[in-house]
Formats: sequence, structure tokens, C-alpha cells
Amino acid sequence: MDWSLVLDLLGTFFFAISGCLLAARRGFDIVGSLLLGSLTGLGGGVVRDVILGVPPVAFAQPLHLVPPVAAAVLVYFLSGSVERMPRTLLVFDAGGLALFCTTGTVTALNAGLNPVAAALLGVTTGVGGGLLRDVVANRDPQLFNPNDLYAVPAMLGAAAITVLWSYGLYGALTELLVAVLVFVFRLLSLRYKWRVPHASRTGDAAAY
Repeated sequence: MDWSLVLDLLGTFFFAISGCLLAARRGFDIVGSLLLGSLTGLGGGVVRDVILGVPPVAFAQPLHLVPPVAAAVLVYFLSGSVERMPRTLLVFDAGGLALFCTTGTVTALNAGLNPVAAALLGVTTGVGGGLLRDVVANRDPQLFNPNDLYAVPAMLGAAAITVLWSYGLYGALTELLVAVLVFVFRLLSLRYKWRVPHASRTGDAAAY
């Protein structure tokens, strides 16, 4: 079994669920939900592949289109249930972030990028879908929320993968373990409201 493909599809599904949930909250129709879910689930991977200069796997392998469709259908029928759990979107977003920052890094390493570049591309893959989702849905991107950790878990996950790879310790199991740790770290950061220091010591934006 191709575990990298399994993890990639699972990450696509988690991110697509978060996009479809946001579409439901914004009152989009089923087509809008499918499009936003697809953009969220596939966007990070497409950006990664464009940077690598290869045909986007989302279009080269139609199997990647299945998770967004499944997510749109699932949210359509279960939207009433999930709406009673207001943090559901963040949980699925955390799952997509955790899986994509690892699979994106592995893809970059397999393409021959050096560890630093591979880690950066892994982070880009992890945060790209959520960023596109929020921008298209006209919501302040979670990536730039000063009271939240978003890119940091992805950075740690991507860095962990490159270290494991460099020391010959990478494998499907270690990749899954890193993804789980990133997921748990992201949820803990939400639970305990962890954040990094603001850009200025006062925390106030400069006026221009």
C-alpha cells in the first residue's frame, strides 16, 4: 500500500471538510461548498507542485478529486450535527495542516530539494489551502491571526521530517507519528491559547 498517497488523500479530505464547513456557515450552495472544499483540500498541493515545476498531482491523479466531493456530500447531510460543535472546522483544519506539512516536505525531499528548502515547501503546502480558503471566503486568514499559532506547528512538523530524513530514520510510521504530534500540538495551542510574540513589543500595529 502507498502510505504517502493515503496520508495525502486523508489530508485533502480533512482540509476539504474545513472548507465545506466554512461554506455552510457562509450560506453557500452545494456547488460553492464543493468549490471551496476543493480549493482548500487541493490548493496547498497545487502550489507545491507548481513550485517544484511538475504537473499538479491533483490533476494528474483524478483520485485526489474524490475527497472534496465526499467532504461536500458529508457536510451537506451532517451540517446540522457539526454546527452544534463550533470548533469542528478548526479540528479538521488542524488535521489537514498536520498531514500536509509532512507529506509536502516528503514530496519536496523526494524531488531533490535540500532540507531547508524542503521544510519551507512543506510549510507552504500545510498552510496554503487554509490561506486560500479564508481569502476566497472573505475571512481574516487564520495564518495571520496574532492570537493563534498556525504556521508554527507546520514548521515544527516539516523540520522534524527533514531531520528524520537526514538521519535515515524516515518511514511511513514516523511520518504518521510526526503528523499526529503536529495535530496534538495544534489542538493544545487552541485549547490553551498559545501564541508567539507580536511584531512589536507593544502589540499595536503601526499607523500608516
